[in-house]
Amino acid sequence: MTRAYNFNAGPTALPEEVLKRAEKEWLNYNGTGMNVMEMSHRSKPYEEINHQAQNLLRKLLNISNDYEILFLQGGASLQFAMMPMNLLEEGKKGYYVLSGSWSEKALKEAQKIGDAESVASGKDNNYTTIPDIKDLSSLENGSYLHITSNNTIYGTQWHETPKNLSIPLVADMSSDILCRPIDVNSYGLIYAGAQKNLGPSGVTVVIIKKDLLARSKDSLPSMLDYRTHANNQSLYNTPPTLAVYLLKLVLEWADSLGGAEALEKINQQKAELLYHEIDQSNGFYNGHANKNSRSLMNVTFTLNSKELTDAFLAEAKELGFTGLNGHRSVGGCRASIYNAVPLEHVEKLAQFMKEFRTR
Repeated sequence: MTRAYNFNAGPTALPEEVLKRAEKEWLNYNGTGMNVMEMSHRSKPYEEINHQAQNLLRKLLNISNDYEILFLQGGASLQFAMMPMNLLEEGKKGYYVLSGSWSEKALKEAQKIGDAESVASGKDNNYTTIPDIKDLSSLENGSYLHITSNNTIYGTQWHETPKNLSIPLVADMSSDILCRPIDVNSYGLIYAGAQKNLGPSGVTVVIIKKDLLARSKDSLPSMLDYRTHANNQSLYNTPPTLAVYLLKLVLEWADSLGGAEALEKINQQKAELLYHEIDQSNGFYNGHANKNSRSLMNVTFTLNSKELTDAFLAEAKELGFTGLNGHRSVGGCRASIYNAVPLEHVEKLAQFMKEFRTR
């Protein structure tokens, strides 16, 4: 069987080593005679998986003991509501920077919970760049400032996050967590669906500063209260056991490569290959994002006509490339080059882009 050149935006490629390891352990995990899906989440073997995954993430992102690591369900979309339920204080505002569709959705959900508003937006520029926050002092009466660190649809990414804030910084890192080192101490809360860089769909990582747990109200439903999951090591209810196990394997793979620093170097190589083809094509390919806001994870571009775009995508599909269609809301093309997408696959895509343009 030939593996696809997988450039899907998510769920997306998993490391081949991880898939082979899971296949090897499929019928008999660690001598239990069971698949991970078959064992009790209260059993010692699964508790070890859960604990090891938390410790690996703590190591890879240099997360201090001032933070809790939670494995939840519902994706980032649930966090759009769950986060303000827990962190949005009475009489204060939740502030949002709009850099794409997902940040718009996050704000919309927060406004159902309480007082939330946009303090900066790139919408007028069709989200081609990360917007500037002009006056940080205006945020003083806020509960938090929310950003979306990477924007899959538009191919933009924060390269410098807001500094010297008087309120906690919250980030949706679903599409770029672990693609590079970050200073977790700069954030009050980070959340990320796993299905792009951390593992399969079904598990969502939340990294929350412990002192923010005091904001959660006793009136919250137990399952929507961060304290419930923190106090129970994310084992309050039945977790997505297979997804957490695969997340652990992905983190072991990332650790074996050298961690976030090594991944960043590979990701830069991959991104530079595709951006080079765009930039030297004399307008045959047109990148959506401004150069100072380009994403390491999602390379978005258009061709000069629908006919050319259709031909490009059709030929790419015949050659084994998958997932290159742009998001349905914007069209064009998009190559999602998350951590597990091999450098060799990106090299093949860059070569195809060159050959297609030449012809």
